[in-house]
Amino acid sequence: MTIDATVPNVARMYDYYLGGYHNFAADREAAEKILAIFPDTPAAAHGNRRFLQRAVRYLAREAGVRQFLDIGAGLPTQGNVHEHTDGRVVYVDNDPVAVAQARSLVEDEERVAVALADLREPEELLADPHVSGHLDLGEPIAVLLVSILHFVPDEADPWAIIARLRDAMAPGSHLVVSHLTLDGVDAGPAREGTQVYRRSSAPIVPRPRAEIERFFDGFDLVDPGLVWVGQWRPAPGEDATSHGYGAVGIKRS
Repeated sequence: MTIDATVPNVARMYDYYLGGYHNFAADREAAEKILAIFPDTPAAAHGNRRFLQRAVRYLAREAGVRQFLDIGAGLPTQGNVHEHTDGRVVYVDNDPVAVAQARSLVEDEERVAVALADLREPEELLADPHVSGHLDLGEPIAVLLVSILHFVPDEADPWAIIARLRDAMAPGSHLVVSHLTLDGVDAGPAREGTQVYRRSSAPIVPRPRAEIERFFDGFDLVDPGLVWVGQWRPAPGEDATSHGYGAVGIKRS
């Protein structure tokens, strides 16, 4: 597979924010532009990753979830899902480059699969053999949508997409979402940041809290509800820097 290293890739930019090395010069250049606008982005990225880890540990240890579908996973590096559960995990991304890299990273993990599929086509995603052959959709699963929905524009109706996923989930399944917001951010820097992402592999669409809460229609929110990601069950002393909201919901039966 040919990799176009000249186009900034949002998965590799995120890896760079986390301090990883699975990125190219174009990714680092775009990421540095974001850091010039929002210097605390690495802290927020690490905070978002810790939210993912806390949510997975809660689901695995307290809610008894044994299956995880991580959609828009990017690269499974820097303490990702399979490192925090001994259940089955499927990572999904629509970027062939990210998927190829992800498969090489987890090729020795029998309980982990990687699927090339698009969140905007949920029926096809769930029918993908890497998903349906690895997870039992008749049993409860956790669908993880961590830092991905803000890459789905309003025209694609992400709320309807989540509703279709919800309808395919067994009772007792969970939904995990974190989502970038510009609540409390000055308009000028916000415009600069979104312009950088328009020249990357995926434009970014931050949303206000009320629009993010709509993703949980049909779910009951687990305490403490929809909060800044750094405030969702943090460990003592954890940095609470956040650029978005996060929550975990359980599907109503």
